[in-house]
Amino acid sequence: MPPIETLSLRALNRATLARQLLLRRAKLAAAEAIEQLGGLQAQAPFAPYFGLWSRLHGFRPEQLSQLIESREVVRIALMRGTVHLVTAADALAWRPLVQVIYDRDLLANTQYAAGLAGLDFDAVSTTARELLGTRTHTTKELGAALAERWPDRDPSSLTHAARGLLPLVQVPPRGIWGKAGQPAYATTDDWLGRPLDAEPSLDLLVERYLAAFGPASVKDAQTWAGITKLSAVFERLRPRLRTFVSEDGRELFDLPEAPRPDPSSPAPPRLLGPFDQMILSYADRTRVISDAHRKRVITQNGLVKGALLVDGFVNGFWEIQRKRDTATATLTAFDRIPKRDIAGLESSAARLLAFAEPDAVHDVRWQDW
Repeated sequence: MPPIETLSLRALNRATLARQLLLRRAKLAAAEAIEQLGGLQAQAPFAPYFGLWSRLHGFRPEQLSQLIESREVVRIALMRGTVHLVTAADALAWRPLVQVIYDRDLLANTQYAAGLAGLDFDAVSTTARELLGTRTHTTKELGAALAERWPDRDPSSLTHAARGLLPLVQVPPRGIWGKAGQPAYATTDDWLGRPLDAEPSLDLLVERYLAAFGPASVKDAQTWAGITKLSAVFERLRPRLRTFVSEDGRELFDLPEAPRPDPSSPAPPRLLGPFDQMILSYADRTRVISDAHRKRVITQNGLVKGALLVDGFVNGFWEIQRKRDTATATLTAFDRIPKRDIAGLESSAARLLAFAEPDAVHDVRWQDW
C-alpha cells in the first residue's frame, strides 16, 4: 500500500483558493458560483455581493439582486446557525440537516432561556406558520403577533423560538443592493412553493463541503456545518474519497478529481469581502490566515472585516468610508507586502470603489497597523 501523501500548508492554501475561485476570476453565472462555493456568508446584507465581486469576471450587483427577487437564491439561517446565501435547492436540502443546531439552541440558549422555559414549541410552530402564511412579518411584527397568544412571554423570545422551529427565509428588500430593510420572514414552503427535502443526505452535504473547501478534516467539516459526529459519514464515504495527511498529522479527505494545484502556483492579490466564508469554514484556519492575524480580522463581537489576500494568505484588511462625495478605501497591512502586490491591491481597491460607490470621487490610501 503506497504511503499517504502529505499536503503542505501551501498545498492546502492553493487547493482552497482554487475551490473558492480565488486563483483566477471565474466566468460563471452568479447562481452557478453560489452553488460551487457552497453558499456565501450573509450575516451582513451586502457581504455576498463583495464575495462574488472578488471571484467573478464582470460581476454586477443587479445580477445577484435579480436572483434574490426571483427566488432562485435565498437568505436563510443554515450552517452554524448563521445566515447564508444559497440556491433554493440547497436551502431545501440543507435546512433539515442543520435543524439539530436549532433544536440544541432552543434548549441551551441563555439569552432567551426565561422566555422559552416551559413553552409549547409545537403550538408556537403552528401559530407562527399560520401567521406567516398570511403575509411576511418582520422580527418585531412576528413577536408582537405571537405575544397576542402568549401575552406573558417576551416577544423576542417567541420570535427566537419561531426562527428555530421553522425554516424561515429573509425576504426582499433585505439583501437587495442599495436598499435598506429590516429582516422580514416567510417559510421556505410559502416563499419557494415546495417543501423541504423529505430525505436529506448528510453524505451529499459532506461531499459538497469537500468540493468547495477540501481537502479537509472531519473537524473542519463539523466547524463549517455546526453539526457534530460527522466521523461516521466520512467513514461511510471513505472508499470513494482520497485521504491525505497535513504537516501536523491531521487526516484530510477530498474528492478524488477535485483540483489540487501545484503549491508553487501564483496567487494574485485579492480583496476578500466582509465575512468571507474562506476564513470561517475550517477548524484549522491557518491554511488561509494565521492565528495572530485572525484576531485582527475577526473582532470581539464577531464581525469579520474585508481582508487583504497576499500570496494566498490574509495579510491585512480594508474598509470603505463615504463622506459627502468622496469614497475612501483604506488598506491596512499587517506585515511587509512586496511592491508588485501593493500595486495589485491598490488597483483592486480602485475597482472595488467603482463597484461599491460608482457616483463618488475615489481615494485609495494605506494606513499603518
